[in-house]
Amino acid sequence: MKIAIIGAGFTGLSCAFELGKNGHEVHVFEKDGEPGGLAIGFEEKKWDWTLEKHYHHWFANDNSVIDLAKEINHRVIIKRPKTSVFIKSKIYQLDSPIHVLSFPLLSFINKLRMSAVLAFLKFNPVWKPLEKFKVHNFLINSMGRKSYEMIWEPQMFNKFGSFYKTISLAWFWARIRKRTSNLVYPEGGFLDFAQHLVRESKKKNVKFFFNTEVTEIKNNNNQVLINYTLNAKAYTLPFDKVVVTLPSFYFTKLVKNLPNDYLKKLLSLNGLGAINLVLRLKKKFLPDNTYWLSICEKNAPIMAVVEHTNFMDRKHYNNEHLAYLGNYLPKNHEYMKLDAKELLKIYDPFLKKINPNYQSSIINTQVFKAPFAQPIIPINYSKQIPDIKTPMPNVFLANIQQVYPWDRGTNYAVELGQKAAKLIVDIKYDKKT
Repeated sequence: MKIAIIGAGFTGLSCAFELGKNGHEVHVFEKDGEPGGLAIGFEEKKWDWTLEKHYHHWFANDNSVIDLAKEINHRVIIKRPKTSVFIKSKIYQLDSPIHVLSFPLLSFINKLRMSAVLAFLKFNPVWKPLEKFKVHNFLINSMGRKSYEMIWEPQMFNKFGSFYKTISLAWFWARIRKRTSNLVYPEGGFLDFAQHLVRESKKKNVKFFFNTEVTEIKNNNNQVLINYTLNAKAYTLPFDKVVVTLPSFYFTKLVKNLPNDYLKKLLSLNGLGAINLVLRLKKKFLPDNTYWLSICEKNAPIMAVVEHTNFMDRKHYNNEHLAYLGNYLPKNHEYMKLDAKELLKIYDPFLKKINPNYQSSIINTQVFKAPFAQPIIPINYSKQIPDIKTPMPNVFLANIQQVYPWDRGTNYAVELGQKAAKLIVDIKYDKKT
């Protein structure tokens, strides 16, 4: 079959690789100049590795993407970085049962209750009964109001904003269930890994069209026509099947005359954008070697500080110290309109609470924005999630809103792409029989 894939994020890349292995002619269309989607990277002079515009890592049990890396012989690095929380203007390591039990701001009973709840979620393999409960209510009732309000509510609010009380417990279960102490990173960065996957896919009859924008998808008898622009020129190509890996609201713009009930379902799915201010520094921002610092202060201007070079060796980045100041925000939030200098001015009073002298070591700052990055997962989301197969014949939708109950991440993007590829292959097989 001749198959088009719209989007060269990891869902599109893994789908293309699988279909190419099965002998199909695959065309991948990508608006950006490089592969990777939300995990796309950039590189500065004298750096050996690229850095993601939006922080990324894998957990040690992210088997789909780790197995894919093994398949194409891409080396990965496994480390156990330090994870901490920022509470009442102080950093506390909180990434093991021992650290939880020694946490000084809660009573022994409260720590025991919190540990029991987290253990239940970690070792419970069944998520479906949990999706009818809200995280907010469940955690207050199970671990107690003090623990929740001190540690978890600020993180939920800073991540989801006004949606935080509506989030399903199944989402929180997935976050706790999948978390591992060891983290994994592809050698060279995610862009290097994505480019490696592109090279391997090209060996399997997969063609890539970068800097190419698809403008419309429409049916023509038994084929699907793709309208796209490349170098300011318009083109049309016919395909047997098309897989769209873009967010659902982009899909609704590409495909006309979708059934009203299906269109309403897609547009009802909410999500937040991502904004990351990257600090390039001469010295560490988090001198205690914390990699991931969750901010447990409600209404803080940032959600987390992720110091990448407290995870990966700074020698790959010309010995610079690199830290992300991360946020999930609505795409129309005022911060989305600001440049790096303007954002840093807003963040500065808060950042000085963590590191009073960070300004003196700044080399440069850069800001990266994505209009959609984090799906909002309300209760009973399994009833809202769209199918991969769409009402439009031979057109499939595979995006991060469909990896439920798991949260966003390249592992589930890869898993979803492989699932979409298998679905298309199975459809072809059924027609032959």
